[in-house]
Amino acid sequence: MSGVRRGMFSLTSPAFTYGGAIPSKYTGDGPEESPPLHWMGAPEGTKALALIVDDPDAPDPAAPQRTWVHWVVSDLPTSVISIEEGASRRSMPAGAREGRNDSGDVGYSGPYPPKGRHRYFFKLYALDSLLGPSVGETKSDLLRAMDDHVLGMTELMGTYEKK
Repeated sequence: MSGVRRGMFSLTSPAFTYGGAIPSKYTGDGPEESPPLHWMGAPEGTKALALIVDDPDAPDPAAPQRTWVHWVVSDLPTSVISIEEGASRRSMPAGAREGRNDSGDVGYSGPYPPKGRHRYFFKLYALDSLLGPSVGETKSDLLRAMDDHVLGMTELMGTYEKK
């Protein structure tokens, strides 16, 4: 249950440790539930949080060609300190909005790498304002909307290799 710390801001999961294997229940080999995530220590002045989950090792970690986006979430309220297991598409915190992943769907798309063991980065951003409905639906839309609003960032990295 450890994540990378940026100051006191931290992101963890009871399902896997930093650098550890992501259990198959959160992947394309299982029911593809979004994993439980917990955070603490958002910087002072944080008004909202945003989450991006991506895989920089696609399609092959030996010769990566692109970063594959698995989950985009904006406007997570600061009153929330966790996302429960399986929350994507079902029970996201009030006000939070899920964007489009690179599979073309809205919500979480679990790891299912075509070759080798891939790294999956869960990046949580502390923002100085809500982004609102005009943020767009993709990772690039969210990154543009977050420009000049990031107070801090923390990450949790897990790995997975298809069975």
